[in-house]
Amino acid sequence: MKKKLKGIIISDKMKDTVVVKVDRLVAHPKYHKRFKVSKKYKAHAEGDNFKVGDVVMIEACRPISKDKKFRVLEKIISN
Repeated sequence: MKKKLKGIIISDKMKDTVVVKVDRLVAHPKYHKRFKVSKKYKAHAEGDNFKVGDVVMIEACRPISKDKKFRVLEKIISN
């Protein structure tokens, strides 16, 4: 099963590429306080269907370029 992550698009300035910020909660090993950690992934997105601020699901795939190892699956509609 391929890794799937949910995040927010923070940049769409490149051709066929978007930058997605993925947040996750991590517990401190000693004090057990939970805090947010963010990571940015470059993902392959065909066409101009995705804009900054969209919530999307990305999936791991074969390396498309030096930095791109994910592709955008779908836009998540949140109400």
